[in-house]
Amino acid sequence: MELKEDLLIAAPRAQVYAALNDPGILKQAIPGCEDLAAQSPTELTATVATKIGPLSARFKGSVTLADLNPPESYTLAGEGKGGPAGFVKVKAFVKLTEEGATKTRLAYVVKAEIGGKLAQLGGPLVERTSKKLAGEFFERFQGLLGEAPAVEEAATPVPKPAAQSGVPAVWWIAATGIAIALAYYALRGPS
Repeated sequence: MELKEDLLIAAPRAQVYAALNDPGILKQAIPGCEDLAAQSPTELTATVATKIGPLSARFKGSVTLADLNPPESYTLAGEGKGGPAGFVKVKAFVKLTEEGATKTRLAYVVKAEIGGKLAQLGGPLVERTSKKLAGEFFERFQGLLGEAPAVEEAATPVPKPAAQSGVPAVWWIAATGIAIALAYYALRGPS
């Protein structure tokens, strides 16, 4: 499953980048996040409770940042496990572009792999839920920074994710990839 989005956030790029890498802000922004902790400057662990269709699960996961180019871009990889509910593996590319002095265009591409009962629910349901959770994440995230984000069509093609080595995490936890996230994230999506 692949998710892409292009958002306009009402905050300067350096502030957005810093917030996407702030465990305190991420914990508040990730829907269902019960715990989020930095293990190092480039690794986070999290526990997130979520519901996808009839399936409720608590995902535990980790996410690792790589190819850091502050405050412009980074890649992340992670995985989350939700016991019998299944697992999520995620790879993502996040790019931040200045839009004047007070706005930032955030573009991301997330590639997620799901398994277990989560996969049995079907791609469309999981994708809809992921988009919904991503939307909730960005609303909360923007609220922590200021105004509501504006979702717009990508003005330029979204960059392809860089090759990753490492196990992806449930981007924005069980947001099935966002999460996501976002977000994850950070946009990080531990699950």
